[in-house]
Amino acid sequence: MASLKSPVAAEEQAAGMGGGRKQHGEGGRCPVEEVALVVPETDDPTTPVMTFRAWTLGLASCVVLIFLNTFFTYRTQPLTISGILAQILVLPAGRFMAAVLPDREVRLLGGRLGSFNLNPGPFNIKEHVIITIFANCGVSYGGGDAYSIGAITVMKAYYKQSLGFLCALLVVLTTQILGYGWAGMLRRYLVDPADMWWPSNLAQVSLFRALHEKEDGGGNGGKGEGSRGLTRMRFFLIFFFASFAYYALPGYLLPILTFFSWACWAWPHSITAQQVGSGYHGLGVGAFTLDWAGISAYHGSPLVAPWASIANTAAGFVMFIYVIVPLCYWKFDTFDARKFPIFSNQLFTAAGQKYDTAKVLTRDFDLNVAAYESYGKLYLSPLFAISIGSGFLRFTATLVHVLLFHGGDIWRQSRSAMSSAAAKLDVHAKLMQRYKQVPQWWFLVLLVGSVAVSLLMSFVYKEEMQLPWWGMLFAFALAFVVTLPIGVIQATT
Repeated sequence: MASLKSPVAAEEQAAGMGGGRKQHGEGGRCPVEEVALVVPETDDPTTPVMTFRAWTLGLASCVVLIFLNTFFTYRTQPLTISGILAQILVLPAGRFMAAVLPDREVRLLGGRLGSFNLNPGPFNIKEHVIITIFANCGVSYGGGDAYSIGAITVMKAYYKQSLGFLCALLVVLTTQILGYGWAGMLRRYLVDPADMWWPSNLAQVSLFRALHEKEDGGGNGGKGEGSRGLTRMRFFLIFFFASFAYYALPGYLLPILTFFSWACWAWPHSITAQQVGSGYHGLGVGAFTLDWAGISAYHGSPLVAPWASIANTAAGFVMFIYVIVPLCYWKFDTFDARKFPIFSNQLFTAAGQKYDTAKVLTRDFDLNVAAYESYGKLYLSPLFAISIGSGFLRFTATLVHVLLFHGGDIWRQSRSAMSSAAAKLDVHAKLMQRYKQVPQWWFLVLLVGSVAVSLLMSFVYKEEMQLPWWGMLFAFALAFVVTLPIGVIQATT
């Protein structure tokens, strides 16, 4: 796997930094400067990885993160626990297990199912990486719980629809496993090329090195002479405790600083001031926050995302929130916008009252056209309506962007894969060639299996699913179409 790659492959590459006998790659230097500066070009293939410690801590961290992120999703201000927290916490746990577990061989069924050593030596970086990969499996894209849990929650909470445990479980599992199937089938496009470097993973790779590599504190990346400069570990510890102390201010001591909306304080009885200045229910003009969760809410950590990506998002935000929405609301009164709050995710009637969806649905949760015409049209707040509409624009823009800027690369990679031609590999890809890759048919089984179970559910749980078999196939085709373009953008920007 070249350079950093996908969130899983990136950490696999970081694991090549284990101590002991190291081998240097034979390929050329990585073409991405950021990767070449952070990811080392050495590897020790003899370092144990799938140990008892790795399985125990990996499964535990995965289960805990899934539970916590699902639990905190239902907060008014959702809290997301990322895999980086597990990356930090499992290090002392792993070293504790290495200190107390006996150096003893365990045979499964008398050795017929193999054997393993409870304590094969010091807790190493490759174990740490594989545990973090486990933990990241408990965090969906963008953090939080599995996306399908939101759909199940809406069905039960808002539509009072009965959904059995087995049906709900299968919905979550099939949708999650489908993603792993797609990812495996597309790894020759999103993992193998050196240009697919997944920049968001550089921070984790650097943290792995800080936690495991020994440095002398020299002024040249820890390799120089003398004691000037900070080692990675010292740098990490300083900012770890500083960030904890910093968050205590808005998170515990002064929660009012979570969002400081000075316009609302200046004109507390003005509806327009609340609409313009509120950080919770308005446009947030002039509002600011000291809460890091609020700072990084819509783009992830600004310490990780490239400057061009942050600037792009900021420009789009200003155009959308400060130009388009005010014009639609105050100037053109689009969709009778002034009858409703400027920012709300609720549904409204023409009179501005909360829309009761139960009045326009049949017992089978189909639309009752006659009841809908009698009750009246459904309205959205202007910001919410424009946000949903812009989603369709983002969908097509993603496809066009990847086609124009990366279409040639994808076509060349496809021809190379079909002709079995050897692609040009950088040093990291050549280091990874020493390891046996996961067979392609494993991913194919996951993909076909999840599709087959989903199609079966559309017949067995017809009333609960309310999605015909052809709708399932259309959804799968749509997922396939967008996975590669979105993956390319994630992997390059």
